[in-house]
Amino acid sequence: MLTHRAGVVGAPVEHSLSPVLHRAAYAALGLTGWSYERFRIGGEGDLDLRTFVEDLGGDWVGLSVTMPNKEPALELAVAATEQARRIGAANTLVRREDGWVAANTDPDGIVESLLEAGVGTVRRAVVLGSGATARSALDALARLGCREVRLAVRGEVRPPTAALAARLGMTDGRGEPVTVRLGDPGAVSRACAESAVVVSTLPAGSPLGAEAGFDPETDLTSTVLLDAVYADWPTPLARWAGACGARVVPGSEMLLHQAAAQVELMTGRSAPVEAMRAALTEALGSRLSCR
Repeated sequence: MLTHRAGVVGAPVEHSLSPVLHRAAYAALGLTGWSYERFRIGGEGDLDLRTFVEDLGGDWVGLSVTMPNKEPALELAVAATEQARRIGAANTLVRREDGWVAANTDPDGIVESLLEAGVGTVRRAVVLGSGATARSALDALARLGCREVRLAVRGEVRPPTAALAARLGMTDGRGEPVTVRLGDPGAVSRACAESAVVVSTLPAGSPLGAEAGFDPETDLTSTVLLDAVYADWPTPLARWAGACGARVVPGSEMLLHQAAAQVELMTGRSAPVEAMRAALTEALGSRLSCR
């Protein structure tokens, strides 16, 4: 008999490995009666997040939230963690008696992934993209002591991201974010070479790397790349960075650690990280062999 229900909401959501991680956690913790499912919410023609949440029964305890629902999740919550408010987006909703509490565990996933890769204090970094996940990357980098960040974007930096960069002191002398254009592969290559950490928050299928003109002679032996993508691994960007000597961290590591933080929020128990890692590794199979 089901006593506690949870799930992941997004569009698309079919590829999500969150069920693998959360179900592995429930099994390791002995939480019988707990379930975790996928729900396509928020895409064109789909049910919107608020309507979906309002129809959930009292046995629901939590939701993992993916795009395009991260900002709406924050808006519908009756309360939010300081981290979620600072980023302006939530990847987690946790049920309490008076409604849903929004949290964002993406920065936790990024920090833990970088620490496991041997990163300590960071002086300079590059973040590719300027959406909600990019804001999580900025927040995570700030926790590692970084204040020199260049945002690699195709157009203008999104206003909420520019505002967070200013709040964190990651701006130039005029209070503006320091940017590099994704359309200039040479400039992006140089920016990566000058940085200890590069975090890509761009979606799967982004045409970056050697195929897009990134310099194959770039020296990245002192650089760690965390690519938030975990499907279709390795990405062109990961292949380029690895060939240039970088330590490449797949998005599955970020996924693991942000999910572990979600499990703790939803269950009130310490997450069984190694059991979750084993389940994720089995689900991904050989896709991480180029790590």
